[in-house]
Amino acid sequence: MAKYLLNINGKQNEIEVDPSTPILWVLRDHLKLNGTKYGCGIAMCGACTIHLEGIAVRSCQVTVSMVGNQKITTIEGLSENGDHPIQKAWIEHDVPQCGYCQSGQIMTASAFLKNNTNPSDDEIEAAMHGNICRCGTYTRIKAAIKTAAKSS
Repeated sequence: MAKYLLNINGKQNEIEVDPSTPILWVLRDHLKLNGTKYGCGIAMCGACTIHLEGIAVRSCQVTVSMVGNQKITTIEGLSENGDHPIQKAWIEHDVPQCGYCQSGQIMTASAFLKNNTNPSDDEIEAAMHGNICRCGTYTRIKAAIKTAAKSS
């Protein structure tokens, strides 16, 4: 076991875990931040996507020892009131069905829009490739991202 001081959603959190523990399990099991979901465990579905220094990463593949002083943002920390442009667009377009993949989808989309405020359909599809929605809401996801891009 080792002690880590992690900056998560702007707050310092001290935890003591095995260095090989994926940050997904630190968030969910140790800090009770359950918005980040476990999907496949091999970085193929995107359900566990978080931001590490603003970059979308799969938290199931990032160990706590890899994080260091980098800032972590989870779906709980994306906006204080759930009013991030991508969250508002998700509601406007009624994107979620079962909702399981949505936090990962939103985290990937929000990181993407930081670097591309006027994306084409092809750019959105490329950015969101690998975030799987078993309900098939891809058309609404794309529309929500376009709406969020216009309001950013």
